[in-house]
Amino acid sequence: MKRDKIAAEEGRQKAPGKWFREGMSLQEFFRQFPNDEAAERWFVDQRWGGNVACPKCGIMGDRIAAVANRKPQPYRCKDCRKYFSVKTASLMHNSQLGCQTWLLALYLLCTNLKGVSSMRLHRELDITQKAAWHLSHRIRKAMEQGGFSFDGPVEADETYIGGKRKNMHQWQRDQLEGRGASGKIAVAGIKDRKSNLVAVQMVHSTDRKTLHKFIEENVKIGAMVYTDESRSYLGLKRNQHKSVKHSMGQFVEGLAHTNGIESHWSMFKRGYHGTYHKMSMKHLPRYISEFSRRHNDRVLDTMAQMKAVARNMGDRRLPREQLMSGPPAWPQGEKEAA
Repeated sequence: MKRDKIAAEEGRQKAPGKWFREGMSLQEFFRQFPNDEAAERWFVDQRWGGNVACPKCGIMGDRIAAVANRKPQPYRCKDCRKYFSVKTASLMHNSQLGCQTWLLALYLLCTNLKGVSSMRLHRELDITQKAAWHLSHRIRKAMEQGGFSFDGPVEADETYIGGKRKNMHQWQRDQLEGRGASGKIAVAGIKDRKSNLVAVQMVHSTDRKTLHKFIEENVKIGAMVYTDESRSYLGLKRNQHKSVKHSMGQFVEGLAHTNGIESHWSMFKRGYHGTYHKMSMKHLPRYISEFSRRHNDRVLDTMAQMKAVARNMGDRRLPREQLMSGPPAWPQGEKEAA
């Protein structure tokens, strides 16, 4: 048995990709979560760690009563006298979908590197496309990350999201001004070479002020910053800076290159073109969160990835009305400048 285990481990080490990760097949998923009850217990453990707390007043322990017939909800707070469930006051609030459906959607979004369309979720989960679309955006909301402070060295770059001019109707082309990135949405990104983490953000402009602010918010003072030759990166006062001249065919000069962050752009755009086909400005920040979270958590086991996202679902809401009519989720201070 020990010899077989060693041989299996050696075989895993020869496998491509993150061979050290502990994955999870669909068969294993359904063995662990065969019904809504098993999935609900998992969500309860992730949200409260086994010690159920009232979402309204925060009371826990013996002040929370389990309702025998689970009607109207499985728990009741003896202090505020409110009934609640693991879905209450979370991203699952008021959802009629079962916990197993939610957990399977979470599994699919965590394990598919190029994302999962609402049409595929509609077919896989046996729910309507509208419900699948709302469900997926609420999970993307839980994938949001922030508060990075990279030690460096880092790579900084920007990209543009939008359709090609040649594929547009004439009236759409007539409305565009300039060339190249005109009419597209700008996205700025940083990759830390030490931790391999990325910080990505939709920005209203790629001018010097905007990109310098983005770098200063995510990179520690004195860290080395590698970029391309864009003039927007010139004059970084808080950091060391080196660049490569892509326009002259120079992509690597010693340690100076942006291949890491461009690899992330490549994966993001494969998902854009191959899975989603369109990302509107209103919802783009959540798609950014989805791809960034998968990149940053890719060294974790599948179950650990799911737990990290599930623990970010409590005490947050994304009702359909807000999703349909709300403005783009600009970072703080960006909306006024746009």
